[in-house]
Amino acid sequence: MTKTTEDFQLPTFPENSQEFTDNMAKLSEKSMELVNEFYEQQKSMGKPDLDPLNIGNAFLELTQKLLTEPDKLVQAQTELWQGYMNLWQNAAMAATGQKADPVIEPDKGDKRFKSEEWRKNQIFDYIKQSYLLTAKSINDMVADVEGMDEFTHKKVDFYTKQFTDALSPSNFFWSNPEVLKRTYETKGENLIAGMENLLEDMRNGRGQFNPRMVPEGVFKVGENVAVTDGKVVFQNDLMQLIQYTPTTKEVYKRPLLITPPWINKFYILDLKQENSFIKWCVDQGYTVFVISWVNPDERHIHKTFESYMSEGILAALDAIETTLGEKEVTAIGYCIGGTLMSATLAYLAAIDEDRIKACTFFATQTDFEDAGDLLLFTDEEQVQMIERKMKEAGYLEGKNMATTFNMLRSNDLIWSFVVNNYLMGKDPFPFDLLFWNCDTTNMPPQMHSFYLRNMYQKNLLSKPGGLTLGGQSIDLSKVKTPIFVQASKEDHIAPYTSVYKATQLMSGPAEFCLAGSGHIAGVINHPDAKKYQYWTNSSRKKYETAEDWFADATEHPGSWWPHWDKWLSKKSGKKVPARDPSKGKLKPLEDAPGSYVKVKAKPGKAAG
Repeated sequence: MTKTTEDFQLPTFPENSQEFTDNMAKLSEKSMELVNEFYEQQKSMGKPDLDPLNIGNAFLELTQKLLTEPDKLVQAQTELWQGYMNLWQNAAMAATGQKADPVIEPDKGDKRFKSEEWRKNQIFDYIKQSYLLTAKSINDMVADVEGMDEFTHKKVDFYTKQFTDALSPSNFFWSNPEVLKRTYETKGENLIAGMENLLEDMRNGRGQFNPRMVPEGVFKVGENVAVTDGKVVFQNDLMQLIQYTPTTKEVYKRPLLITPPWINKFYILDLKQENSFIKWCVDQGYTVFVISWVNPDERHIHKTFESYMSEGILAALDAIETTLGEKEVTAIGYCIGGTLMSATLAYLAAIDEDRIKACTFFATQTDFEDAGDLLLFTDEEQVQMIERKMKEAGYLEGKNMATTFNMLRSNDLIWSFVVNNYLMGKDPFPFDLLFWNCDTTNMPPQMHSFYLRNMYQKNLLSKPGGLTLGGQSIDLSKVKTPIFVQASKEDHIAPYTSVYKATQLMSGPAEFCLAGSGHIAGVINHPDAKKYQYWTNSSRKKYETAEDWFADATEHPGSWWPHWDKWLSKKSGKKVPARDPSKGKLKPLEDAPGSYVKVKAKPGKAAG
């Protein structure tokens, strides 16, 4: 055994262990099976697109700019070399028993090096710090390059970080102490199990890299997620409308219509009873309706963004009026569902209808000028690639969107599962949020192309008369509906500085609320969890930017839901007897959560 600092011992592999030797032979067989499977999958995909994201040209421009600034290259290399020298000096001090502070440490929240072995063992501590120094040097050097247009610069920044994240020593067998320790303890069985996991994932992904995030069969929609009691009271080709069963004797007169994103399924708002936003709203005395979007396939090839308005929100409003006799409602739009809701409000304003009396937006962008990292996937070359895929299959396969979102947090949503599933040979942890994340939905081609081009590329929703829906030129400034705009401080999909702009674009009373955490956890934060925090600003001042608003904001502990409830309850009318969805004028079609949400994304044909 090789003794290192603080009594931590790095194991020596049992060279004479027959079991270990046999397992290594099995691993070799599995490796050949994996290579053959990969080869067959690639053959079936036809000629691959070697640069589908058009990264090559961006990095070629980066290289050209770097070569025009040799002094910066020399400075970066000098600083990196100095960092290595400091690290060598610290290693020498530690070897003689002297205390030495780390030259560099992982960022707060970086889970890759949380194991004590990365700190206690001199060898792995040195590997870790060497990597962190090198990754920082590369990323900083790219960030400091001048003369590139802003979009290309952001693109190379993003993909450089993807590259340095992929090369983390935590991702490799020989440089991850936890993996080495587990291999010693299991005599290599973890590597065999990991290879089997990789083979299964490759077959399920039809040759594409797609590590599982949750174990098979642990969660079932309608059984242990999406279990709030209710009925499907209406459906068409595009959605089912769910009305939830009341839990209070009286409810607010105006029902609440929730429009979730169609990029994912609605039950992010109804995962488990202890964190269900829908159940909490029902318990507060709201008559809750939720749109459950269809999971599109080639039958929905002609559905447009306007279809989602007319057959989605407008059809839901008509169904609510039919079954309850209530024309006036309050509404919520989440993410892209909120973008659609804002466009619908502008359409209703254009035809002089005032059916939605108050509207809440969760993590919703209406101005896409500063739309965050997703903008990096919407340049012309990439949109054309997406359109080619949609033309071939009749829709965009859900896993394409999932891969894009996972890349935004690759260490947490890609590489952590590579280590756990393939190197440690373990099954992933059963986490309801990740089950939902993996339950992908497809995109109709016309709708998705319209969204990418008119929102992300041209930013037309924010421009008066920029879009025409239902034959009406729409203008967000004509919307006088009171709005509550929620954003999350660490949201990487809908940055709060971008979300805030809705308060400036619409002309009615607007309240902004900033939650802690990110795109999902910032929204789904049940008060009983007593987690995170939120910020409000009671000033009557008009703030042009979110940064100005935040400078005067007040921080509060816990969930923002009760604060929102105080706002919405005042706009929801008087109390009336609770409405049973089984006794409305629309005959229930089936129990919640309905059948549409249970349809899995239909895989498209493999294509390069």
